[in-house]
Amino acid sequence: MGNFKRIGVLGGMGPQATILFQQRVVVGITANDDASHVPLLVDMNPQIPSRLDWLLRKEGRDPAPVLADMAKGLESGGASALAMPCNTAHFYAPQITAAVNIPLLNMIELAGEAIVRIVGRGATVGILASPATQQIDLFKNAFAKFDLDVIYPEQAEPMLASIRRIKSQGATVADNDTLNAAAAQCEQNGASCLLIGCSEFSLLANDIKATVPVVDSLDVLVAKTIAFSLAE
Repeated sequence: MGNFKRIGVLGGMGPQATILFQQRVVVGITANDDASHVPLLVDMNPQIPSRLDWLLRKEGRDPAPVLADMAKGLESGGASALAMPCNTAHFYAPQITAAVNIPLLNMIELAGEAIVRIVGRGATVGILASPATQQIDLFKNAFAKFDLDVIYPEQAEPMLASIRRIKSQGATVADNDTLNAAAAQCEQNGASCLLIGCSEFSLLANDIKATVPVVDSLDVLVAKTIAFSLAE
C-alpha cells in the first residue's frame, strides 16, 4: 500500500466541511489496516479570509494569496495533488494552480462530469449553494462546456443565512427545512437534477427529499481523491 499518492487538502472552509471530507475519504476505502488508507496532508486554516464577504460585498481581504501560499506549502510537504472541499473557493482555482506544479482536483468541473453521466447533456441543474456562486457565475461558466443550464432558488438570503448558521452552530432542523424548500423550488422551476454545491449543505445531504437525482459535489471530490491516490 506504499504506492498511494499523498493528497494535499486546502481546508478550514469551514472546519466541519473539511472534517466531513476526511471522514468520507476514510469510509470510501475498503481497508485492511491503517496503511490501506489514503494519505492526506491537511492544512486546516479557518483564518482564510471570508470568501462570502469578499465576493458578495468586497469586504475584508482577498483570499487568493492565502490559498496560493497554502497550496505551495502542501506541495513542498509532498502532496501529489490538491483537493479543496469548498465550492465557492474554486473561484480562485486559477491562482492556486498557477502557484504550484501539481494538479488541483477541481470539484466544480468534476461535478459537471458527474451530472452528465447521470442525466446527460442539456439538463437543467438546480444549484443548492452559496449565493456568491451565482453572483460570480461559478457553476454557470464551468457547466457551459457540458451544455448544462443552471438555476438557483429564488430566495438567496435564507441560503446565505443557513450557511453562516451551519458554520457557527452546526446544522439544525431550520437549515434542513431551508434546503428542502430550495430543492423543491428548483424542481418546480424545471431542474432535472440537483447539485449540493456547498460543503456546509453536504452535512444535510442525506435529508434532502427530491424526486430528481441529487449530486453532492463533495462526494464527487472524495471519489476523485481516492482514485487519484490509488492510481498507478
